[in-house]
Amino acid sequence: MITAQRLPASLTPLDAALAAVLRDLAPVQPIELPPADALRCIAAEMPALRAYPLHDVAVSDGWAMRANDLVGASSYAPLPLAGPPVWVAAGAAMPDGTDCVVDADAVDTSGPLPQVLAEAIPGQGVRRAGSDIAAGRAVIAAGEPLLSRGLLLARAAGLELLRVRRPRLRIVNICNGQLTAQLVADTARLAGVEIDYAEAAPDVGAIANALEADGCDLIITIGGTGVGHTDAAVNALAARGALVAHGIALQPGRTTAVGRIGATPVVALPGAPDQAFAVWWTIALPLLDRLSGRRPRKSLALPLERKIASGVGIAEVVLLTRRQGSQHGSQQGFWAALAIGDLSLDAIARAEGLLIVPGAAEGFAAGTVVDAYMLRE
Repeated sequence: MITAQRLPASLTPLDAALAAVLRDLAPVQPIELPPADALRCIAAEMPALRAYPLHDVAVSDGWAMRANDLVGASSYAPLPLAGPPVWVAAGAAMPDGTDCVVDADAVDTSGPLPQVLAEAIPGQGVRRAGSDIAAGRAVIAAGEPLLSRGLLLARAAGLELLRVRRPRLRIVNICNGQLTAQLVADTARLAGVEIDYAEAAPDVGAIANALEADGCDLIITIGGTGVGHTDAAVNALAARGALVAHGIALQPGRTTAVGRIGATPVVALPGAPDQAFAVWWTIALPLLDRLSGRRPRKSLALPLERKIASGVGIAEVVLLTRRQGSQHGSQQGFWAALAIGDLSLDAIARAEGLLIVPGAAEGFAAGTVVDAYMLRE
């Protein structure tokens, strides 16, 4: 007989729980993906790019010429040409011996010999070889997410495959938490992971069967972490693998559990969207960042508009918005709190920054400069 889930008498500190599941966790091996599939994946080490464009090309339609041959040409002193000039279209390679493109009306072709009516300078109307991409440049630094700008370089350089790290995430939804499951899945896609989605009925056997670690690097369950009659996620984790901690000193998200099945870390999220959101940022995302070899996420240090009070012993998630002004001596603005500990869906949608108040702190005084994760990278 399996006993009902119960929270332990004392909660595990957030830092201790995170350190336990991060221990011995290494980045996944790189894979090669076409640019269309690599968007938002984390870049691995890649070979240097070749120069682009490979040759000088015309920026606009016109006549390809040599600037030194046009010195002194004007509408008052037309310069006759020995032979017909070469017309080039925008994007075409410049003919050998030419270094500028002049407009169509700068050459008079009505007479027996074409005449040039204007001077030009070397490079006029021309994009030099290597001016868009210098030879030896990297598509993007290893550990950075591949965004559309990086893919532009890769496609221009003719790369058909990109080396990236893309962890495989298995999401197991329990208790019909569709809203939370969609939030987690949408956020995971922005982290550049491969998602395998499954649903399980709220009983130990069904959940344990869904906790299949083969073929995935991280498992996240949604719902069933509390102490209700149908809550069974934690018992299922304990039956299938090793339970590291149940009950994290985190607000919101106290009923969270973490563990391992073999070498695969497991994070059991509460079913409520605000609690799952908090645990995602404090535990699940650091795990994915380690697995993908991602560099530290962007943060922004600004002073607080007002004091933030927090209870000692519980890490609290604070949602922030950036306000303009010179309050507290900052010329870049300041952080204003939208929600502390109790996160409404509206606050989650509007927040620009996320701050984690450590469990050992009582909060921060007004004017304290705090480093918050950027939610809108």
